[in-house]
Order: sequence, then structure tokens, then C-alpha cells
Amino acid sequence: MSITPSHIIEYLYCPRFTYFEYVLSIPQYEERHFKVEKGRSVHALKQEQNKDYLRKRIGVKEKYIDQYLTNQLLRGKVDEVLLLNDDTMAPLDYKFAKFEETVYETYRTQLECYAVLIEDNFKRIVTKAFLVYVRSSNKLVEVNITDAAKQEVRLVCQAVNDVITWNFYPKATKNKQRCVSCTYRNICIK
Repeated sequence: MSITPSHIIEYLYCPRFTYFEYVLSIPQYEERHFKVEKGRSVHALKQEQNKDYLRKRIGVKEKYIDQYLTNQLLRGKVDEVLLLNDDTMAPLDYKFAKFEETVYETYRTQLECYAVLIEDNFKRIVTKAFLVYVRSSNKLVEVNITDAAKQEVRLVCQAVNDVITWNFYPKATKNKQRCVSCTYRNICIK
């Protein structure tokens, strides 16, 4: 099965999300948040109005917009794949968010997934990625991508596949604070 960055983020939050949603087919029934819906429309708008000065500043030779990439383990749609002056590549992702002096782990994980996909599809090394925070005047933030992080993405893909393929009931998250607002808390056996 091909995994998305969302699958990985959910699994890292709590492996039982994978079990309930994809083995037992129990949907989360989360309502769509304003930011998610707004973010989708902003993605389309920014790809039309994208500022070339951002790319010049980071040394971009070529860009590939709205790339749907896949390999044996993973699939995802990258807002932009950038070919840099040093012949490496980097994903660039727009976030309808304000930059709050930190890159959230979910954003980092998503970029690491994209790095794996880019390396497999374009056969070029990825050592960094970029986020554009739309609600902070298009602030551009560089994120380092390590080989260890890319390997971790591959391992988590396999773990998610194991839960789904073998109907494996994984251990819950060790962070019990996450259970308080979990949509599956009433059916999860602790």
C-alpha cells in the first residue's frame, strides 16, 4: 500500500489511528477546519501569484509546480519541487499559517516525506526544504533534511503498512495527553 504524509503524521501521533481508520474503517468524523479549507484555496492562488524573488534568493534554477509523486511506499502532492544551483533539489510547501519561530513536527515530517519522493523520482539529493508562511507576509523558512530523517520516513511507511496488512493492533501513544481529544478515545482499549 502506498502511504501519504498524512498517514505518517497520524501514525506518529498515535499508531492506533492507523488501526481504527484503515483496518476497522472507522472514520474520524472531524469537521473541516477553516484553516485547512482556506489553505487549499491559498495554495491555488499562490501558485498563480508566486513571487520569483523568493526563488532567486535561494538559488533556484528550475521549478516544477504541483507535482504528484509516488514510489513503492509513499505518495503525495508537492506544491513545488525546486532544482537548486548546486544540482540538489528541495520541496517547497505553502502553509496558511503564521510563523511562530518554530517549525512544527507535522510540517517537518511532511517535508521529509516529500524529500524521499523527490529523491526516488528525480534521482537527485535533497538536503533541505522550504516553507512559505502565507500569513506572515510569505516568510520563507529553510528546513534541513537529514539522511536519518529520510530513513525514518521509510521505516514508518513499513510500520503503517504492517498495521494495515496484518491487522495488527499497535500500542497506543506514550503521550496520554493526546488521548484526551482523540476521536477514538471511547473505543480505544488502553
